[in-house]
Amino acid sequence: MGTPLLSEKYAAEMVGVLNCYDRVIIRGNLQPLCYAQGMTKYLYNHNLRIFNYGQFAVSLRDEIRQRAEAIAVENQVEIEFIRKSQAFRKEDRIQAILRKRGPQPGLVHIFAAMERCPAYRPWHDKTKGKTYVKSSSGKCLHYYFYFIDEELGLCYLRVPTWCPFGLQFYFNGHNWLASQLAQHKIAFEQRDNAFVHIADSERANQLAAQFNLENFQAKLDQLAQAYCPVVTKLGLQYHWSILQAEYATDLIFKSTQTLQAFFPLLLAALIQAVQPADIATFLGRKLHGNYQGEAGSRYNHRWLGRRIKHQMGPVAIKMYDKFNLILRIETSVADVSFFRQYRQVHHRDGSTSRKWAPLKKSIYSLPALQELLQAANQRYLKFISAIETPEVGVAQLHQLAETQTENEHRYKGFNLFAEEDASLFRTLLRGEFFITGFTNKALQPLLPDKNSAQITRLLARLRAHHLIKKVGQRYKYYLTDFGRQVVSMALKLREIVVIPGLASNVQVQT
Repeated sequence: MGTPLLSEKYAAEMVGVLNCYDRVIIRGNLQPLCYAQGMTKYLYNHNLRIFNYGQFAVSLRDEIRQRAEAIAVENQVEIEFIRKSQAFRKEDRIQAILRKRGPQPGLVHIFAAMERCPAYRPWHDKTKGKTYVKSSSGKCLHYYFYFIDEELGLCYLRVPTWCPFGLQFYFNGHNWLASQLAQHKIAFEQRDNAFVHIADSERANQLAAQFNLENFQAKLDQLAQAYCPVVTKLGLQYHWSILQAEYATDLIFKSTQTLQAFFPLLLAALIQAVQPADIATFLGRKLHGNYQGEAGSRYNHRWLGRRIKHQMGPVAIKMYDKFNLILRIETSVADVSFFRQYRQVHHRDGSTSRKWAPLKKSIYSLPALQELLQAANQRYLKFISAIETPEVGVAQLHQLAETQTENEHRYKGFNLFAEEDASLFRTLLRGEFFITGFTNKALQPLLPDKNSAQITRLLARLRAHHLIKKVGQRYKYYLTDFGRQVVSMALKLREIVVIPGLASNVQVQT
């Protein structure tokens, strides 16, 4: 008796469902120059004086500048210097150029801007008698090379001109998927970073899950050699890691009328219904009392559409109506170690073991990260499907409201408007109960007006109405799909519809 997902309920009115990486930013660190000890060791190994570090860095800076100018001349592109960071959006300028230039592969434009960067400075420790470089920060010229890659579509590579030369590469998973669809002769219509039509959604999802990481790393290494020549001169190699990633689940509707018929009401319900513990549940976590990070929701109305965003630390899950035609659920992460993976862990003593550990930031974690982000999107989709469903069948309503008999015991029904039952429903919807379930003991501090025996009878009453289920031989319970549907809609009906309606009626009479 599960609640149908929105993708199932509106299947006839939809083009399909697509799961795909959206915005991905990769960081390239030049090993071992990316940390102070490594930089110091490199200078000593190459017989370079620590206090000549500035001369060493300046010569490399000049090579990058000369290479950028040569690339601009070869491609008949002018380097555009950005004097003020907020003067305009780079993406808007690039789109304006593309409208004139066309979508053919190759270099599109080069920006140059003074921006902050990590740096080093020479240091002599008189107490220890050692000379080395210390981490510092400063500003240097950065080049943004925007280009269209045959496979990845529109990308950019950000190249700093000062050591340690940390790179930043951007691409969009939807653009990469578009090239895959074209290669496999699957018809599609793309608008911005979304598809409004795909002839074969099932095949598109299969292709989206087949990102070739070996080819991707080879492409990144080639780009580094082409745009940052110091990597070849120094004889070093970049280590590529995930800086930021977004993963989208798109429910693509055939008409705006179908989506807009329920989307505003769904947004109104979510603004009230989603609590911090629920956000943790969406992301596969449990919200502990000692959690110190940010957790909450925010709604805003943009030109792209209306959006609700739920944040927990470095991870956010968003929902918005793109072009009023696509219901997009998108999970973004700024630190992938927020998620955990069961993997092999290397210990300092040289031993290894398999255990739950933070997800590695390497680009080779992209498949594992995809599974985690897609699972978060699916949990959110299941949650909103229960809230959006506007009706409960007559049989289910009787199951809930009428007295039920089980093992010769009679259990009265639930009143959706009674504060006692509403309070119970709020308790059962706590995010941690979705993951770990609940017991008599766990409910006692949350229902202080009831003793253990009364809670036992309450659990039996909930089971008789099929709102909860027992796990194996343990005294632990979970909400059933029917239970989640009932408690979500009961709270929506009471707190979003009835109470505000009655309050406005009182104000009119006054």
